[in-house]
Amino acid sequence: MPIHVCSYTKNIKGVTVLDSIECSFESGRIYGLQGKNSSGKTMLLRAISGLILPTSGYVEVDGEVVGEDIAFPPSIGLLIENPSFIQRYTGMKNLELLARLKGVVSANCVRLALERVGLDSTDKRPYRKYSLGMKQRLGIACAIMENPSIVLLDEPFNALDPSGVSCVKRVLASLREQGATIVVACHDAVELHQISDEIITLAEGRVVSWEKVEP
Repeated sequence: MPIHVCSYTKNIKGVTVLDSIECSFESGRIYGLQGKNSSGKTMLLRAISGLILPTSGYVEVDGEVVGEDIAFPPSIGLLIENPSFIQRYTGMKNLELLARLKGVVSANCVRLALERVGLDSTDKRPYRKYSLGMKQRLGIACAIMENPSIVLLDEPFNALDPSGVSCVKRVLASLREQGATIVVACHDAVELHQISDEIITLAEGRVVSWEKVEP
């Protein structure tokens, strides 16, 4: 699903967090966002998803302007900052409850999403007893369980061991093959170059470079 960010500026309490951003994202590709803390990576993900609205400019998803024609992109999965779920419920129960909001996936799809990130759908432990890595895996499973056309992930490798990192890489490769538009913010330049087709560098809310990653 094509995304166009057009002259997008966002001011918050007098501070410009995104400054005249111009970029486009195509289906079937993984775009990596890199930059220092407060460079605008997370804010750009929020802008694409409709979680913030522009001071000026706009985001267009599949020909529709976010915040005007549509409130949010219609088929999107996202993990922004730290995942949070109902403490007393299992991972499976949490995702089943969220899946009911749209009603587009079955319990079996939820189980499959958990398995894809290396979690056991029959695990009876409540979320409050999950390790940091398990919580991160659950957040990623939540983002992908509806097989969305757009996937936005903010630091997806946080707290993951090597097996978890490998799981996420396989999931991203599979989503790309299915034609999803994927944008990943990550502070680890090595990991980002390994998964991305293109790398966008942000600094002080601006795009300062854009490079294609050679296979």
